[in-house]
Amino acid sequence: MRLGSIEAGGTKFVCAVGNENYQIEDQVQFPTTTPVETLQQTVDYFKQFPDLKAISIASFGPIEIRKNAPKYGFITATPKPNWSNVDFLGRLKQDFDLPIVWTTDVNGSAYGEYVMSVLYNERIDSLTYYTIGTGVGAGTVIDGKFVGELGHPEMGHVRLKRHPDDLDFKGICPYHGDCLEGLVAGPTFEARTGNKGADVPLTDHVWDIMAYYIAQAALQTTLVMRPAKIVFGGGVMSEAFLDKVRDQFKTLMNGYLDVGELADYLTMPLVEHNGSATVGNFALAFNAVNH
Repeated sequence: MRLGSIEAGGTKFVCAVGNENYQIEDQVQFPTTTPVETLQQTVDYFKQFPDLKAISIASFGPIEIRKNAPKYGFITATPKPNWSNVDFLGRLKQDFDLPIVWTTDVNGSAYGEYVMSVLYNERIDSLTYYTIGTGVGAGTVIDGKFVGELGHPEMGHVRLKRHPDDLDFKGICPYHGDCLEGLVAGPTFEARTGNKGADVPLTDHVWDIMAYYIAQAALQTTLVMRPAKIVFGGGVMSEAFLDKVRDQFKTLMNGYLDVGELADYLTMPLVEHNGSATVGNFALAFNAVNH
């Protein structure tokens, strides 16, 4: 069965065609420019595959996910220039008469990690996936269903206790300043140090500061939802940096709850190269065909 995946990011779109076994048959990526140009490129790509059975979209947001809302399928009040109030889903439905799943980029990644966990026989019923990259967000899957009914969670915008060595940094979020995204997203490296994250050595204290904030987010998620594990993807994350997060998490938790081995609880993605959303989209598209 041929299925379509759209991972719609603020920087680039990744479109892929694959099957119910999560195998990619073909894939393309292109920059996120204007809505008209980018969505036309998306449509043109999938028109090459007339036997598609379903498409799943995992999009940057915020997006409207309530099916009874007038703007269901829209990207709403995004800081991405020119993309506010864009009818993403409606544009695809103009050209494709087939099931189309609509969710957030982090929900797509969370679902990809969830189905892969099942394949890896981890026997878990829940997980939360954080992406720490150009932006920050998270999605949670419990028993195969996403958390969020009135809207999708915005876990990248939770408020945090400031690190004592970081009190003068105002944060970069245009809405909140020093929320999680405003303090740990990739562009904060340049805002703090004048250098891109890839050029900042892991010995720089800024990594300890960011680990403190990400550990707080993991602590809040643990205390509120108690998922079986928390997965961290995105361009900022690495196993070495995640070790710093685990150390901070252990200090903040202070023995209050037992989450098992931290290396198994706070993890990097099972799907390599930040491809979790594509796997998740294939699984969601397959579900749409069969339900």
